[in-house]
Amino acid sequence: MTVLDKLNFVAFKPLANNNPVAVRRRKLIAKIEEQLLLAGDSDYAPTKTKWVTDSDGNQKKVEVPKRVKRWWAKSEDGKVNLVVRYGSKPLEFAKGKNAIQLDSEAQVESTLTKLKEAVEAGELDALIEQQAQFGRAIKRKASA
Repeated sequence: MTVLDKLNFVAFKPLANNNPVAVRRRKLIAKIEEQLLLAGDSDYAPTKTKWVTDSDGNQKKVEVPKRVKRWWAKSEDGKVNLVVRYGSKPLEFAKGKNAIQLDSEAQVESTLTKLKEAVEAGELDALIEQQAQFGRAIKRKASA
């Protein structure tokens, strides 16, 4: 008996991970997780790899710090405003309201965790879709 006779062969059916809604959810969840790391550790500094050419013309890969913009800031009244960004624009939860007001920075982590759960449950799908359509509409107009 050969080795191949001992194996169980089946037809490969890949998961439908290219569903645009699932892709958008994963993208937003990854950004929320990055903000959670930033909220938990003020010294958090993610890195990315970049190709750099030295003076001799040799290329090598180097890790450089990646810029991560915080989604929260203190307002004038001492409260903390948390903005959820998809791409470069903040998500608008209601007409003219794109921030979540918190009493202190201590609430940022728990609020981001709740937002992550909401994204996983699909509660922000309509807002993400609206934001994604906005970006595409601008590109279409520019090319026409």
